[in-house]
Amino acid sequence: MDIGIVSMRYAKALMVYAEDTKTEEYCYQCIRTLVESFRRHPDLREALDNPVLTTREKYSLICTAAAGSMNVSREFSRFVTLVLKNGRESMLQYICVAFLNLYRSKKHIGVARLVTAVPVSTEVEERIRKSASTTLHARMELHTEVDTSIEGGFIFDINDYRLDASIATQLRRVKQQFIDKNRRIV
Repeated sequence: MDIGIVSMRYAKALMVYAEDTKTEEYCYQCIRTLVESFRRHPDLREALDNPVLTTREKYSLICTAAAGSMNVSREFSRFVTLVLKNGRESMLQYICVAFLNLYRSKKHIGVARLVTAVPVSTEVEERIRKSASTTLHARMELHTEVDTSIEGGFIFDINDYRLDASIATQLRRVKQQFIDKNRRIV
């Protein structure tokens, strides 16, 4: 069984159903939150694979991970029920990622990630988002992270491209140049 084909079928089905009921934006927000929950809590996937948990408990777990304390929509609830009824909960993470990719390509949304050593202001974030969206002719989702291990500068990932202007990377390159130069001398 090919996980990619199965997950794409479920993602397309959810996309068509959400478009028909005009709830694609809400489903997108729930799926985004669910993917983030999978990323932050790897044990969530293990819990869904656990055969001891009942379908009701898995349903409750997924809905809580997707919407928190808020109620989920009827469409999202029916989708989760379908996934659980067919025993595809082990593929739910892949289905969610496939749905995000479909939605983003359909709505022309680009994804960017900015990693800095210190927090950036909201006006800098907004300027980066605006310039990237005009360059790509798409709406941009910008995720910012603070990682002190880069020591300074920034790392900017947009779609499949990376601009690494961090101090840590530059120091690594200089170190490698010294090592290569010293090998030639000996």
